[in-house]
Amino acid sequence: MPLPRRAGPSGPRPTALAAAALLCALAAGTLTGCGGGNDRGGGSATRTPSAPETGSFSAGTLPSALASSASVAVSSARASASAAASSLQARASEFEASVSADTARSAAAAEKALKGVRGRGNAVGEVGMTGVPRDRTGGVLAVLVTITNKTDRKASYAVQVDFADADGKVAETRYVGAQDLEPGKKAQPIAFSRQSADKKLTARLAKAQRY
Repeated sequence: MPLPRRAGPSGPRPTALAAAALLCALAAGTLTGCGGGNDRGGGSATRTPSAPETGSFSAGTLPSALASSASVAVSSARASASAAASSLQARASEFEASVSADTARSAAAAEKALKGVRGRGNAVGEVGMTGVPRDRTGGVLAVLVTITNKTDRKASYAVQVDFADADGKVAETRYVGAQDLEPGKKAQPIAFSRQSADKKLTARLAKAQRY
């Protein structure tokens, strides 16, 4: 009976050839060639990937993909700047709306109470004012008016705040107040100006009346 024929010592086995072919196929994305197992040069040689063709790029211009990315970046920056400006206006409007909701009921009463008052009123010593940082008001000029009832009975207060320019000329007048404030208690309404934020105005206490 004839014996199975064996491969010679120098010939590669079929499984070895298949494995080598598989490795070459897997490496095709990064290598341009794969040498045989019995290369006379002493090992498999790899080729350096060639540089991309640049002849299709015009001088001084970006490839279309890069140019598109740059355009998107510029548009995004412009949109961000516009959004920031809109956000500032929105914060200012929200601040004014919240203050208006809190003080609208007492403002009319305060203005009415001060109409017949001569001089600065009888409660100037019970009222103080502190500026509100513009980063909290969206750029609106505003002051926190602190009213303290220093008497021994419940009282209501009317306060007039004037916003004046550098020459002392009144550009705007606002009214705030507090109703039925208990003895020793405080109220802190906010008086704000509707003038343009770039105007240099100073808030000053014009009148304060307890009634």
